[in-house]
Amino acid sequence: MANVYNWQLGRDMFYPYEAPRPRRQFAAVFDTNKCIACQTCTIACKNAWTSGHGQEYMFWNNVETKPWGFYPLGWDVRLLERLGVQEWEGDVYRGKTIFEAAPPGEVALGIMPEREDWSYPNIGEDEVSAPVQQGQYIRLPHQPWMFYLQRICNHCTYPACLAGCPRKAIYKRPEDGIVLVDQIRCRGYQECIRACPYKKVMFNEALGKTQKCIGCYPKVEQGLQPECVVTCIGKIRLMGFVSTPDRAREDNPIDYLVHVRKVALPLYPQFGTEPNVYYIPPVNVPTSFTTMLFGPRAEEAVKTYLKAAREGDQTLIGLLMLFGSTPFIIHRFKVKDGFAYGYNERGVELVKVPIKEPVHVRPFYDERHQVYRFSVT
Repeated sequence: MANVYNWQLGRDMFYPYEAPRPRRQFAAVFDTNKCIACQTCTIACKNAWTSGHGQEYMFWNNVETKPWGFYPLGWDVRLLERLGVQEWEGDVYRGKTIFEAAPPGEVALGIMPEREDWSYPNIGEDEVSAPVQQGQYIRLPHQPWMFYLQRICNHCTYPACLAGCPRKAIYKRPEDGIVLVDQIRCRGYQECIRACPYKKVMFNEALGKTQKCIGCYPKVEQGLQPECVVTCIGKIRLMGFVSTPDRAREDNPIDYLVHVRKVALPLYPQFGTEPNVYYIPPVNVPTSFTTMLFGPRAEEAVKTYLKAAREGDQTLIGLLMLFGSTPFIIHRFKVKDGFAYGYNERGVELVKVPIKEPVHVRPFYDERHQVYRFSVT
């Protein structure tokens, strides 16, 4: 095994390969606080990529309700239980990753879902953490609580699926870090499914091969954001490219959220794969749970998010307003004079969004049409 540096853990760790970083890394940020679980993203992805024979059960994109939702069933709690104590010392993870906790003869600690485990994509939907008791009321964090967790492939820097494949059929593209399965080399051994801690590799029984989220790479190659991003009704998603902390740029929207303001965090960083989908944690959920999901910075991320709204942080609010504002990938942004601007890789302006929606008050009497106007709302 090689020794690689995982900045999300704050330390070196073991990985089966040297795994040089790609020239740039596909990444996305999801704001869990704005999701309404309409599943538009899920259906958009389904229509685009998994409408074929053998893909009927596949949801490369899914939205599950935490704490009781899982696709496949128990995908995270079963692995967390096997992994044991996950101890953090400040920002440094002192527990074992799935690679360091691997049983003899295996490259990663994993679980293999049963076929039926994939049959309940909506289990636990909208169910709160506990029954509502008499006298309880809404506060932050909520007493009984729930939130929606949006999931796609994390296109990890150190993919467990890639490490687990005995055929070396899974590879990471050097140009953008997207992780793909070579459908010619794949023989359907399904070791990638066992190894992936997020269970975002799936088996097509009709073809006898594994398949997974491809990051909508044909769109990314044209400078466009993925289907699940552009179809999102709540405008909770933004796709771009993330840098390592030492190369972070303040004008890169993903870097700003992940490295500068540290308001967007990886899902289960303790697994050790360095996932590249980041989440703004839910403000209504107890810190103990968000820390388990997103690491030790979860509480501070929530405080930063709430403070931005209270104190009118124009830069952070402006960037959040750019979510869902354009189908094109925003490589740079700036906030100035009440507007947020998004630019492409060449510096061409893609979109201009007002931070505060302008209010237009129409006169009570319209001279042109000679009519009176009444407010009906």
